Amino acid sequence: MVSTTALQKLTASAAYAQAGPAAAREASRSGAGYGPLAPTGDQSGAEILALPAGFSYVTFSRTGSPLLSGQGVVPRNHDGMGALAGPDGTVRLIRNHENRNDPGDPALGVPGPDATRYDPLGYGGTITVDFDLGARQPVREFVSLNGTIVNCAGGIACEDAGWITCEETVDGPDDGFGQKHGYPFLVPAGANETVPAVPLTAMGRFAHEAVSVDPRTGIVYETEDAGDNSGFYRFLPEDPSDLTGGGRLQMLALVARPNYDTIRNQRVGRSLPVRWVDISAPDPDLEGGASNVFDQGADAGGARFNRLEGIWWGEDSCFFNSTSGGNAGLGQVWEYRPLGKGDGLGVLTLVYESPEASVLDSPDNLLFTPRGGIVLCEDDASGDGDTHPLAPGITDVNRVIGLEEEGEPFELAVNRLNGSEFAGACFSPDGDTMFVNIFGDATPGSGMTCAITGPWADGPL
Repeated sequence: MVSTTALQKLTASAAYAQAGPAAAREASRSGAGYGPLAPTGDQSGAEILALPAGFSYVTFSRTGSPLLSGQGVVPRNHDGMGALAGPDGTVRLIRNHENRNDPGDPALGVPGPDATRYDPLGYGGTITVDFDLGARQPVREFVSLNGTIVNCAGGIACEDAGWITCEETVDGPDDGFGQKHGYPFLVPAGANETVPAVPLTAMGRFAHEAVSVDPRTGIVYETEDAGDNSGFYRFLPEDPSDLTGGGRLQMLALVARPNYDTIRNQRVGRSLPVRWVDISAPDPDLEGGASNVFDQGADAGGARFNRLEGIWWGEDSCFFNSTSGGNAGLGQVWEYRPLGKGDGLGVLTLVYESPEASVLDSPDNLLFTPRGGIVLCEDDASGDGDTHPLAPGITDVNRVIGLEEEGEPFELAVNRLNGSEFAGACFSPDGDTMFVNIFGDATPGSGMTCAITGPWADGPL
């Protein structure tokens, strides 16, 4: 749970951006937040990140390095991640690998036992890492789920029961795979070995991105990343403690405004009354010509977004990113606030829209910090060729962006290694260490996890 400070910051940031892109751009690079950034070395001296003074980090679990379990090597494409309390005082990180290999291609894919593999031709999945905060290093690392594909983001399950990892694709037998894909899967928090991959089919078959759970009701909110035909969904489980059971999948729609287009010409702060429409076939037989989940929702009046990605539950509402939404196509942050406890009515509000790429370019993961701060991870999908003085030789530079108390955006970190996105930002349960992934470019050493420490309490995060 977070304080209302987070919403206040988002609202203030929207007002600040509307005051003029130049002012917001100046704030993002002028030393707001924790001060100016500078190239900073990890434990080996490699200057992977630029960070503010007083912050330090270690890198670990690099693409292609041997897994501590001896099961093979660390897979490619480090993506969404969750942090939970681990054994013996460690932090347990469960990390997605968004493997997009062709069917049956194991190159830098997620290894592990054949018996637990959901699809024998799929090489995505999750790696679990137990990280020792005192020693600042991993002490355990193993394959926790395998045989899935395109594991992009996800979220922590109800009551910290585990990590829900999501497939951002609906590929299946028609695409050469051995199973239908497009599902969430649960990795239990206490699993100390690879678990059988069981698809949570009632939660829908679509290009899943991230999930967040209302702890009061157990309702799971889900984002879809399917370009400009993306929906916002909720799953009402029959039993929140058992997501393999039944439930209802629904799509957000505006009251009396069917098929509302949220992508352009929106006004920050305007309250839009919303309802939820049922998805009659949440696990459609796409190979047999059935209507996909988005089209089912749209036929019932559901609203349209552009690339929904990161999501986070606050005190009594959830916030989510439209990575390519807005008039500039550079990202929006939305708030959904239910008016009751599951009765189907609520309010949708645009709380931020990026005016310019130098301010915020394509927000992906969204994180509320333990102190009520806000972190946005960039996935620069605009292809605008932007550069940054702290990342020489790199175009389409990616950053971690925070928000100041008054709403000004500020840079917290810059990827100096390559042009790949930041992903999987999460804090240790004690709030002292922020973990974040560099996605990588599918070559050994290009992707990794970073553990960042510093004077968090001295600034807005």
